[in-house]
Amino acid sequence: MSEARTPAQIEADIARRRQQLAVTLDEIGVRMHPKTIVGDAKAKAAAAVDRTAGRAYVSVNRAVTGVRAQFVSEEGAPRLERIIPVALLVVGLAGLYAVSSRRRRP
Repeated sequence: MSEARTPAQIEADIARRRQQLAVTLDEIGVRMHPKTIVGDAKAKAAAAVDRTAGRAYVSVNRAVTGVRAQFVSEEGAPRLERIIPVALLVVGLAGLYAVSSRRRRP
């Protein structure tokens, strides 16, 4: 069985619980303050942007590395057998575009 508490013990217990409640209410007040909410939202948005930008960088880097590997050998020498046909294709497409844009003008 529990021992009977004295009025002083009860008052001390009440005072301790009031202090705990005050701390808890202060924490809730800080968490619910509009500036805190906005700051948390900004931090989450910044983290999401950082993650997205990091993923995009990795994807672009991977794609560029893959394309580069098609046109440059492992030793760093250009692969002319692949570069020349692509260059001719680009020049041909640019020529077709130039000719078609001249025809469209009245």
